[in-house]
Amino acid sequence: MAYVTLRLNTATKVLLLASIGILLTSSCTTQTFDSTEAMWEYLNDPENEYLHQKTINGVDFSLVYKPTDLLVHQELGADKSQVKVDSLRAKYSKYLYFNLSMSKNNQELLSNVAADKQRFGAMVNQLAFSMDQKVHLYTAQKDTIPMADFIYPRMYGMSGATTILIVYPRKNEVTNSEFMTLSIEDLGFYTGEVKFKIPAKIFSNEPKLNFNK
Repeated sequence: MAYVTLRLNTATKVLLLASIGILLTSSCTTQTFDSTEAMWEYLNDPENEYLHQKTINGVDFSLVYKPTDLLVHQELGADKSQVKVDSLRAKYSKYLYFNLSMSKNNQELLSNVAADKQRFGAMVNQLAFSMDQKVHLYTAQKDTIPMADFIYPRMYGMSGATTILIVYPRKNEVTNSEFMTLSIEDLGFYTGEVKFKIPAKIFSNEPKLNFNK
């Protein structure tokens, strides 16, 4: 009877190992899309963990990670040779890109303070020059990753949200961490500090575009 039990246990272990291998393989499969529209649809599904959203004191926050290939697509132009694609991927993969959108009453933040000239001017200055002091990215071990750059395009009330492209270096502390936390200090709308917990796996297994379709 002991021999039979041993055989059953061994068989069970083999099945379990095989199942785990299948799960790991499927979870590490890189998603590839034929269009940016299809990729954005995937990114904007919260279940895929690229998009994070919160509403605090009437302010809507939306944070989405922007994969390397979207930056490649923006610069690629007519030359879609593999050499060009590889070159641009090498250029942009050194950094992590996030789109941070903030709105109140379905308007840009500036539109909500337009009547107060002093507050309006202070917020313009803050959004244009000081977001690296207001937005912070740090690891689970509380190691801060300095912001590399940010881009705030003025939309002059023509958009429903204030959107900023935030750029961080792709450091080992980021990719090797279980998760990252991105925090946004109160920008004057009494939200307090707003935090997003981001799984680091999305950086190492980000979706790609099929440039050779």
